[in-house]
Amino acid sequence: MCLFGSSRLLSERTGNVIYPCDFRNVLSWCPVKFTAKAAVIFVTLQYNVTIPATDVQSAETISLYHYGIKDLATIFFYMLVAIIIHAIIQEYVLDKINRKMHFSKTKHSKFNESGQLSAFYLFSCVWGTSILVSENYISDPTSLWRDYPHTLIPFQMKFFYILQLAYWFHAFPELYFQKTKKEDIFRQIVYIGLYLFHIAGAYLLKLTHLGLVLLVLHYFVEFLFHISRLFYFSDERYQKGFSLWAVLFVLARLLTLILSVLTFGFGLARAEDQQLNFSTGNFNILAVRISVLASICMAQAFMMWKFINFQLRRWREHSSSQPQSVKKKFVTAKGKTSRKERENGINGTVTSNGADSPRSRKDKSS
Repeated sequence: MCLFGSSRLLSERTGNVIYPCDFRNVLSWCPVKFTAKAAVIFVTLQYNVTIPATDVQSAETISLYHYGIKDLATIFFYMLVAIIIHAIIQEYVLDKINRKMHFSKTKHSKFNESGQLSAFYLFSCVWGTSILVSENYISDPTSLWRDYPHTLIPFQMKFFYILQLAYWFHAFPELYFQKTKKEDIFRQIVYIGLYLFHIAGAYLLKLTHLGLVLLVLHYFVEFLFHISRLFYFSDERYQKGFSLWAVLFVLARLLTLILSVLTFGFGLARAEDQQLNFSTGNFNILAVRISVLASICMAQAFMMWKFINFQLRRWREHSSSQPQSVKKKFVTAKGKTSRKERENGINGTVTSNGADSPRSRKDKSS
């Protein structure tokens, strides 16, 4: 009765009658309503722009997106989703294979790394290629720089970039979850940082078209490497995948440089509007073009340097792992020389100790 009276007194001031059951309904409804509003920011893509249908453009309305500060919440949510998917693949797929194959600790960590990355690269390649085909970016290369800045992008394009950033951000806590060795942490941080820097740069500078093409190209080559390494761990005689990857790796670096030079050196350099404008998202100025092109060239040079070191190390390991029987056979064949060879030297060459060399005579004492 006291609670009922207090609620009645409160309702007289506001003009509404609120009973105790109404308080419970309000308390149970407010958190749900607040959580639903907050969940929308985390789960769904923000900054939607609806373009009405016209006779010239399309027969139906189109929903396009741009970016903003709320994208950080969406990236955070899908980063948590990536951690969960990572754990599922690790527990139900990779750990079962590891128990059957009985890998060493070194091979165990490399197998887990290649297993996770090959799944991600395959998913990204298929999805990115479908976007390129649906948006006609492959059939029309000028779309990489035409109509820049690409402020409004389709749903799939923005969702693709959101998931890319979420995946590479999730790689930082995975260093702790996977118990990465201290000597490998710096290498992994540099590896992850390069991906985040270039993906975020393409997303923020409105270079989503070029960034998508270069990502799909790079991911395809990386997928081939990691899937070849998985086959190599199962059978060390498997080497064909690495040979194909080596050729495609060099071609991918050349094609990346060609597309980048065409976009920044010819396409954007000849655009009419070359003034920095944050409101419209136009970053097409000389300083930005040179900086982005230099960043891409440095990344390609860094990868080529790592590639050359990898090939040299692989060549040294291959040469040192030759069968010892071949070396012993060579030493035995070299040691068994005939009398004539000992006299005349090896392979017919005359030595100073051969039979044809003049004998030293003793001087007769007078």
